[in-house]
Amino acid sequence: MKRRILLQAAPALIYAPGLALAQPAYPSKPIRYIVPVAAGGGSDLVGRTVTERWGKILNQPFVVDNQGGGGGVIACQATARAAPDGYTLMQGYVATHGTSPATRKLPYDPIKDFTPIGMIGATPNVLVVNSSVPARNVKELIDYLKKNTGKVSYGSAGPGSLTHLTAELFKQATDSFMVHIPYRGIAPALTDLMGGQTQVMFPGLAAALPYLKGDRMRALAVTGRKRHPLLKDVPTMEESGFKGFDAIQWYGVVGPAKMPEAVVKTLSASLTQVLAQPDMKTKLSTEAIELVQMSPEFFGTFMQIDIARWTKLAKERNIQLDS
Repeated sequence: MKRRILLQAAPALIYAPGLALAQPAYPSKPIRYIVPVAAGGGSDLVGRTVTERWGKILNQPFVVDNQGGGGGVIACQATARAAPDGYTLMQGYVATHGTSPATRKLPYDPIKDFTPIGMIGATPNVLVVNSSVPARNVKELIDYLKKNTGKVSYGSAGPGSLTHLTAELFKQATDSFMVHIPYRGIAPALTDLMGGQTQVMFPGLAAALPYLKGDRMRALAVTGRKRHPLLKDVPTMEESGFKGFDAIQWYGVVGPAKMPEAVVKTLSASLTQVLAQPDMKTKLSTEAIELVQMSPEFFGTFMQIDIARWTKLAKERNIQLDS
């Protein structure tokens, strides 16, 4: 009798409306990891280094998908439109969730359209001058700029880039003037700085390091909150008298908005494990990155603050790009 009742009830149990079938544990398939730059650069190296180890912890491979262009706009749109199931993630960085929202009208909301997962790490920018500039510290550079108003120019990796906004922050903080010369990328900007076509620049530390060993440019200060271990003798901007002056190139992970809390927790906890591995610091040392662990909530707040600070500066300096 019991067997007959169970057999009769089985179809009803299987087809009962609203009865949820058990979902496989996350993750159960490969994870797409969008990197918003072309393959081969520093950001790409960060993404591939992290995901190689992340995949081993989660027992699922990460498939790196490079989508460069538009200051990260293309990658951000693809991520924001993806299903919020944890199988599409993006490596957000200072351009996608910092400087681009501050200087461009975007087809997405940099906060509401994304779920923060966590920070990976950050590296400072460094104030450098061509060797022909007589300044040996920030104070001497300011004196030099004020004695040579209109004669000094600074290069950047392009309009709206971190190198551009950091230099404008410096001009604002020091009440000085320099002519902006934008380039298409950091490499040609550094080439012209060393050649004397420009005199001042705020490149990322990783890009500047190989050239600081020569005699064609000189480091005066770093923009982080503390001295960088790779430039122990170079003071911070704050040590140089500019309290609160900070600008960093940071990297983190985001996903589409409205991801399940359980999935976010799994990703956050496993990312923390990746960053805790003993060799991670060494692997990312070529990009001068210091690892920074943040909870999803703290990382979300960090991005909001970064966007707000660069938006404020962009408005004050009248920096607004058409695209």
